Amino acid sequence: MNQKPAADEKQSATQEAGTNEETGLVQPVMKARGLVQRYGPVTALDGCDFDLLPGEVLAVIGDNGAGKSSLIKALTGAARPDEGQIWLDGKEVHFKSPLDARRQGIETVYQNLAVAPALDIASNLYLGREKRRKGVLGTVFRMLDKPAMKTASARHMAELNIGLQSMGGAVENLSGGQRQGVAVARAAAWASHVVIMDEPTAALGVKESAQVLELIGKVRERGLPVVLISHNMPHVFEIADRIHIQRLGRRAGVVKPSDHTMSDVVAIMTGAVQI
Repeated sequence: MNQKPAADEKQSATQEAGTNEETGLVQPVMKARGLVQRYGPVTALDGCDFDLLPGEVLAVIGDNGAGKSSLIKALTGAARPDEGQIWLDGKEVHFKSPLDARRQGIETVYQNLAVAPALDIASNLYLGREKRRKGVLGTVFRMLDKPAMKTASARHMAELNIGLQSMGGAVENLSGGQRQGVAVARAAAWASHVVIMDEPTAALGVKESAQVLELIGKVRERGLPVVLISHNMPHVFEIADRIHIQRLGRRAGVVKPSDHTMSDVVAIMTGAVQI
């Protein structure tokens, strides 16, 4: 399987989902309308809407059972909604699996990182997308081009300012923050539309959490919109451009951190205030 990172597609994708010339309004890179997800008698999503704008960090917050996980599963192909539509760059999409979403340039950094601890950094960045050597060695003998993968991986890590002493060591020898950096670099290297991060700082200390937030900012600087699922309100207010508030399977509102306080957001999240 021989692919190239989608860096060249990012700028065109952002432009394609940019400002509508007729209305002057910014068009979402990704949007959903009326998503419904049922698990037997339980309705996890009850007509949920979603909008992700170009180049922004959109935080998704909500109490336990609000439908955050179900929303993200629907957007990444991990679950197929019973009702509703999803659009990517203005075109309706139907993801049958996470692989379908990845083919459309949507990468997810999961809470458990989904890295291979025994492999080195380059092998993790190219996991499932290994680059083979040219000619007969690659086509017939299926030998991997490890030097090329290592060089490209070092470049991706450097672009995000992730400093590591060695690219050849096993990921299991890295700190929690460094492992998170590997997962983020992999997502940024291959995503052409959206990077989704599920509780990226949940198991990290203060210093490592700050490093991950810095990484999120660098991904945004590269033109990729980021969806950040988090329970950490200070982190949300520090990095997010907008906050999607989920409640009872629906979008209760979208606010800007500059216009609302944490208390305002908690009040909306709990239903004490409606907008």
